[in-house]
Amino acid sequence: MKILLAEDDARLRKNIVYILRKEFHHVIEVDNGLDALDHTFSENFDLLILDWMMPQLSGIEVCKRLRDTGFSGGILMLTAKDDTSDIIQGLDSGADDYLVKPFKMEELLARIRAVLRRKEKVIEQVIQVENLQLNIDSRVFLRDNTEFELTKNEFALLEFLFINKGHVLTREQICIYIWGYDFDVSNNSLDALVKLVRKKIDNSHEKSLIQNVRGIGYKLRDYCV
Repeated sequence: MKILLAEDDARLRKNIVYILRKEFHHVIEVDNGLDALDHTFSENFDLLILDWMMPQLSGIEVCKRLRDTGFSGGILMLTAKDDTSDIIQGLDSGADDYLVKPFKMEELLARIRAVLRRKEKVIEQVIQVENLQLNIDSRVFLRDNTEFELTKNEFALLEFLFINKGHVLTREQICIYIWGYDFDVSNNSLDALVKLVRKKIDNSHEKSLIQNVRGIGYKLRDYCV
């Protein structure tokens, strides 16, 4: 899932991002309502997680504006307000569900699954790139219809590149996606992982599908888009 998290509490935002990425979600994070609105106008998201009280624009205001413009994705509101009138206001603004702070991360994940089920979003379970297939649900990788075994980190690297095919990903973005927000790995660790994946996906007679963008990071080659 591609999820936008808008939360101004840096510590809580960091923890939520870490948990969501461990669940293999693609997460964009912002700390205010205006940035949340801007991202949603320029990118497609399956789910928005909005803090009620944020700088510049509140979660309620962001929710109202998006629903008024036809946004049909899921919206989950995070709030410290637990009065019935506040909850009704949140739902009436267009939110699909709400979660009162403080909460357990297990409950957050359960609410996310529930919202997405209700929205009946069509999830791209199989991503095709050239002669490669990546099945997100079953965690299976095929090259020329032959299955190749990938480690957890190899699959995460390939998944992130496939999801963002055609876009340059920085080393930091890739490391956070694979090892989490508090990653403590060297550049050599990422390069070694890329080398292992290349051996499994590339045709030895052609350039690698994973292109090294000098000084920045990696991307899938343009002809793979």
